[in-house]
Amino acid sequence: MHITVCLTDLKPDAWVLGLQQEFPDAEISVWQPGTPPADHAVVWAPPQQMLDEQSGLRGLFNIGAGVDALLKLKMPPHTRIVRVEDAGMAVQMAEYVCHALIRHFREFDAYEVDARQGRWGYRAPRLRSQFSVGIMGLGVLGERVARAVAQFDFPVNGWSRSPKDIAGIRSFAGHENLDPFLAASRVLVCLLPVTPDTRGILRRETLTKLNGGAPGGYVINVARGAHLVEADLIPLLDAGQLDGATLDVFETEPLPPDHPFWRHPKITVTPHASARTLREESIAQIVSKIRSVEGGAGFDGMAGAVDIERGY
Repeated sequence: MHITVCLTDLKPDAWVLGLQQEFPDAEISVWQPGTPPADHAVVWAPPQQMLDEQSGLRGLFNIGAGVDALLKLKMPPHTRIVRVEDAGMAVQMAEYVCHALIRHFREFDAYEVDARQGRWGYRAPRLRSQFSVGIMGLGVLGERVARAVAQFDFPVNGWSRSPKDIAGIRSFAGHENLDPFLAASRVLVCLLPVTPDTRGILRRETLTKLNGGAPGGYVINVARGAHLVEADLIPLLDAGQLDGATLDVFETEPLPPDHPFWRHPKITVTPHASARTLREESIAQIVSKIRSVEGGAGFDGMAGAVDIERGY
């Protein structure tokens, strides 16, 4: 068995070593032009040339959860894409979202401003019952985030392609239930995959429906920058329709230094840091899946196997 590793802008050595330790009899290589044909590839943002040369790949194992960049490439006809489902990312995502939510709910951002100005301020406690949280996307990451938020006694809504039965989470499903979901949610958390149906879903039309159309909505985007129509956000903030936003992902990354998001007082920016791939956990998951395939189980029904038509 031959496994090639192609991790654009990342150092591959530790990945190669980890895979070699698990598959001592296999050939593990770092891809470069002209690399001999491989059975499987472990990738992050591979170039089209790699896929063109490796036309016999059976499995393409992406070290991240998002595969939208891969789906823009032309795949070899018999190659199956498999994404990392969790590998330590779900708990990081839950931490990030809970931190952003609680920072806003408890007005810690305002207390930080007071502290810098030497002002001893007071703000009346807010009611959790008035801060319903809507989670867009209830996959592995979204479900973990929803459960974590519910632990802090916020009302939690979930919106997904198909109905989900998660204890303590009010489920909304399908396009026909998007508006009721938005109306029932004051804080909106985006954890959707990027598909033709979800690109630009965070736009004026949808964001003004938060909180039943009343002012006070808040947006947390930890999915992909393509979900947000960036030009729509600041006018809603300046008009008071939205109270703020925490954004970890952007249409252009790194976020350009002159982008207005950096300077807007109601926007918190982080550099795509909400959940980072943990190498050891990812290698263990990929190894398990390759063993399953090599043992004859195939890709059908495999957790993380991507449905190209759905886009995730």
